[in-house]
Amino acid sequence: MTQHSRDTPQFYLTAPSPCPYLPGRHERKVFTHLVGDRAGDLNDLLTHGGFRRSQSIAYRPACDQCRACVSVRVIANEFRPSRNFRKVMARNADVIGEQRSAVPTSEQYSVFRAYLDARHRHGGMADMTVLDYAMMVEDSHVETRIIEYRKRGPDSGITGRGEELIAVALTDVLSDGLSMVYSFFEPSQVSRSMGTFMILDHIARARRQGLPYVYLGYWIEGSKKMDYKARFLPQQRLAPSGWLRIDAQGDTTSEPQD
Repeated sequence: MTQHSRDTPQFYLTAPSPCPYLPGRHERKVFTHLVGDRAGDLNDLLTHGGFRRSQSIAYRPACDQCRACVSVRVIANEFRPSRNFRKVMARNADVIGEQRSAVPTSEQYSVFRAYLDARHRHGGMADMTVLDYAMMVEDSHVETRIIEYRKRGPDSGITGRGEELIAVALTDVLSDGLSMVYSFFEPSQVSRSMGTFMILDHIARARRQGLPYVYLGYWIEGSKKMDYKARFLPQQRLAPSGWLRIDAQGDTTSEPQD
């Protein structure tokens, strides 16, 4: 194998398959492998261009005659929580987020399995085994972290550690932000709005680390599954002309951002 072939990523296109977000449409993806010493730099570059990571693969929608999937990143330093967001934060004041190396555990898988069974029973991940979950966490050649969210216990004030695991986020650390790869939570805790809380926590973490953005993946107008991402403002959305600043829902008039 030549040096050129090792350093230059090769891109591939998937066959059409039913779109999981917009009924009656089909999706295709362009993808490449993230391996080797330069995987982190490549992941940074591709994420800035609208790609997402899944294990050692970086992919982006490449659908015929459809551009509904829009990459979204929250501007962390300028984010101000709304009244509803503040309520979510108060509701989870008894939760501690602990950042760890990307190492899978049986405790995490138990929550993951309950989450899939309750919310994605017929989805593409429904049949994932404990080994599949381990691969999802470990098969990464970039800087990846696990953040575990636990309820405070009687000794948490002394140890700084929580007790019962109720949510988990798999997160990549990029040069300019945190990219939320996948998150899940204990379905019995649905009243806590844990999905929203984890995003709020990541915004706070990005600010503390001096990182300007939190990447949320794809927002799809008209998809109820993706509506929540439009609420985290201000944000930037990737358009053909570059990243566009959005200050209010429905605002698409802002100038491209570098």
